[in-house]
This record gives sequence, C-alpha cells and structure tokens, in this order.
Amino acid sequence: MSNNIILGVTGSIAVYKAVEVVSSLVKQGNRVTVIMTSCAQRFVTPVTFQTISKSKVITDLFVDSENYDPEHVALAEEADLMIVAPATANFIGKVVSGIADDALTCTVMATRTPVIIAPAMNDSMYLNPIVQENIKKLKKLGYIIIEPEEGRLCTGRIGVGRLASVEKIVSVIKGELDKKRDNK
Repeated sequence: MSNNIILGVTGSIAVYKAVEVVSSLVKQGNRVTVIMTSCAQRFVTPVTFQTISKSKVITDLFVDSENYDPEHVALAEEADLMIVAPATANFIGKVVSGIADDALTCTVMATRTPVIIAPAMNDSMYLNPIVQENIKKLKKLGYIIIEPEEGRLCTGRIGVGRLASVEKIVSVIKGELDKKRDNK
C-alpha cells in the first residue's frame, strides 16, 4: 500500500543519509515529498531529492502560483506520516516553542498525523540540557523521537549525536504506518 510521507530535512552534514531514506521509502512504493530548509540546501541540492523522489521538493513557504494553495497545509492534510531527518537543535527548539517561520516548521504545525523526529548534531549540542529538555517536551507532546547513535561525528570525535542508521529510520517509519493502519 502506498503512503504519503513528508520528509523534512534540516541543515546537517547528515543530509546525505536522508537521500538514502527517500530512496528506500520510494522503493517500497511510497510517495515522498521532501521539504528542505535553506540550511539543508547548503549540503545537498533540491535536485538530488527531486530526482530520487520523483516529486517536487518544497524549499520555500512562498511560491509564485496562479492557483494559490497554502502548500504546507495541503501537504499536512494529505500526509500519512511526517518525519524530520536530520533534525537540528535549531529545528527542535523552534517546534517546542511553536515557531513556524519556514515551510518545514509550518507544515509540522499544520499536520495531524504522526511526526517522527531524528536528531543529528554534535555531541556537545545534543547533550546540552536545553536540547535534552526540548526533546523531553516533544516526547510529552506525542512526537516520536529516533535517538541519535554514538559514532564518529563530523568533528572527528566519537560521541552521541550521529543520525540513526537509514535502516533504523525506515523501520520506525514502517512501524508507525503499520500502527496507524491497524487503528483504522
């Protein structure tokens, strides 16, 4: 069964893993729409995601269109599930604070479907008490968190903060979609 999945991508070196997540989800027959923050676009271009997903990539809240459609709302209403991977400390802080100032955060605020967040950042940032408190708040609000792994970080150090494996992310997505289907 095909599902409509929104994949949000924020500015982290781990964006390359998000390309693999999209590829896996598409191979399973899902329709994937990617929303990229401006910082994410500095690591991987929208063309990469568009080629892999065979769908338009959303990069801006405001698009020129003859038929105005608040895309973030329409996407949110059609989605079976939303995931943000990688999710930066900045993105997590915005969502916890209710800040919706770009296409991705507006879509998160508009969705009524399960939202999975997979953090990825330097261990110093991930272990910061503010970030940890924000993650606890997200869990309390019903967001599903895929904890980062320990491993080599972009600084060369070994620590916790590395984006979870593609296999783990895809497995959690499948599990949430199965739960949702079973509850219908």
